[in-house]
Amino acid sequence: MVMIPLNLIPRIFVFDESAVPADMRSQRVLSKQRVPQIAKYITENLEEYTFSSLCASVDASLTFEGGDTKAGLANVGKLSFPMSAQILLNDGQHRRAAIEEALKEKPELGIETIAVVIFQDKGLSKSQQMFVDLNKNAIKPSGSLNVLFDHRNPTSRVSNRLLEEVPFFDRFVEREKTTLSNRTSKLYTLSALNAANKNMLKHDIDDDEKSLLIAKEFWSQAVEKLPEWKRLSIDSVRSSELRQETILAHGVTLKALGRVACRLIELEHPPSDFNKFVTKIGKIDWSKRNFKLWAGRAVNSGRINGSKKSERLIENQILNQISIPLSNDGIILEQAFAEARDE
Repeated sequence: MVMIPLNLIPRIFVFDESAVPADMRSQRVLSKQRVPQIAKYITENLEEYTFSSLCASVDASLTFEGGDTKAGLANVGKLSFPMSAQILLNDGQHRRAAIEEALKEKPELGIETIAVVIFQDKGLSKSQQMFVDLNKNAIKPSGSLNVLFDHRNPTSRVSNRLLEEVPFFDRFVEREKTTLSNRTSKLYTLSALNAANKNMLKHDIDDDEKSLLIAKEFWSQAVEKLPEWKRLSIDSVRSSELRQETILAHGVTLKALGRVACRLIELEHPPSDFNKFVTKIGKIDWSKRNFKLWAGRAVNSGRINGSKKSERLIENQILNQISIPLSNDGIILEQAFAEARDE
C-alpha cells in the first residue's frame, strides 16, 4: 500500500486499452459518461470527497525496505521497482481519469494523496482474474439506503426529515430496500418517496426549510384526505392488500402525486391551497379495476407499469380529476396517448 500525490496519478497510469480486444484486456473500456460525473463530485466537494484505494500491478521485481523494527515500523518503509516497469491499473480507472479531469479545474488538488494497493503482475490471466475478484462481489447500495445516508443532497435531506415529521411515512416507508416483499407492512420505499419529492421540488430545492414546508404540507394533507392511507393508519387494511387492489399503493403513483404538487406550485398555488386540491384527490377511485381511469396509464395486462411515461400519464389523469390544466408537455403526451389508444 502506497500513498501517491494526485498530480502523479495521470503520469503513472497512462495506459489506454480501449483499442485492445476484450480478451486481451484486464479492464473494462472507460465509460465517458462516468468520468465527468466523478470529476464534478471531486471539485464540488473539495473538503470532503471520499475515494477508495486504487489497485495496480507492476510487471517487475519489487523490493521493500522496512523501517525501524524496534520502533514498530517494520511494515512501513520504501517500495522500489524499476521506472521501466509497466504499471497496470486493475481497479479504479474511472477514478484515475476523473482525477485527471479534476486537476485541470483545481490544480491545488495535486498535493493531496490517494492510496494505491500494489501487486506484482503475474501475467494477463492473473490480472483479468484480479479484476473479476475485485468486482464480482461488490454490491451497490440500494437506492433507499443511498437516500438515507446522503446528507449532501438537498432532496435527500428533505426526505429524511419527512420520516421524522410525518408519522405515516415513519411507519410505512422502507428505509433500506428498493423493492418491497409481498408480506411487508411497508407501503413505499424511501427511494420512491425521494423521487416524488424531487418531482415536487424541482423548481425550489435550495432552501431546505422552505422545501420541507411545502413537502410536509402536501403529504400531511394526503395522509388526512386519502381514505386508503387513513385505513392503513388505523390498521383496517394491510399494505399488501392495498398493493394488490389499488394503484395508489405503488411508487409510480407516489411519484405522480409529487408531480401534481409541482404543477400546483407552477400555477402559483401556495401550500395553504393544498387542502382543497388534496381533498379532491382523496375522492379519486384508485382501484386497478377502474379501467376507465387507469387502463394503459398505470395498468397494462393487469400489472402496474412503473415507467416514467406511466408516471406522467397518471399525473395527467389526477390533474384532470381535480380540474387543474395540464402543462404543455402534459397536453402533448395526452394527445399521443389518446391517438395510440384509438388505433
